[in-house]
Amino acid sequence: MDPFDRMYLRYRDPVLGYFARRVGEPEVAADLMAETFARALVHFRTRPPDDPASWLFSIARNLLIDSARRGQVEQSARRRLRLDPLVLDDVDIQRIEEVAEAADLAETVREALSASEYEALRGRAVDEESYAELALRLRCSEAVARKRVSRAIANVRTMMRDGHE
Repeated sequence: MDPFDRMYLRYRDPVLGYFARRVGEPEVAADLMAETFARALVHFRTRPPDDPASWLFSIARNLLIDSARRGQVEQSARRRLRLDPLVLDDVDIQRIEEVAEAADLAETVREALSASEYEALRGRAVDEESYAELALRLRCSEAVARKRVSRAIANVRTMMRDGHE
């Protein structure tokens, strides 16, 4: 699989969730996501990013600001790549709303955990890092990495239990 395709598959839902939570309109969120990845594609082949998440969310943030200022979503990168306009059906809109709900849950989890617990849980559960990789990235021992993940899971369980009572 092409590196850009891998990046797209990894970050499409987080980017879509980012927009869906901020604009509240599934169609606008989808347009913003499409333009984000179109702009990324224009530059990716000549200069792939070292940190794809930061790079994509910088593009996304700038697009969001520009679209709010202009009152419409910019489409220059999509036109440059000769991409067809997006056409969403009810299933697409429902999926966008589900992604937005998942993004809300992720934000709730992020707020409930300490920064170190959140980073450990995200690395292990989302990025599928081994404990050795996680420990290296977090600059701690494997035992500490395991403990942070364990604590994060326990805190999320408590949060979910308390939230559902």
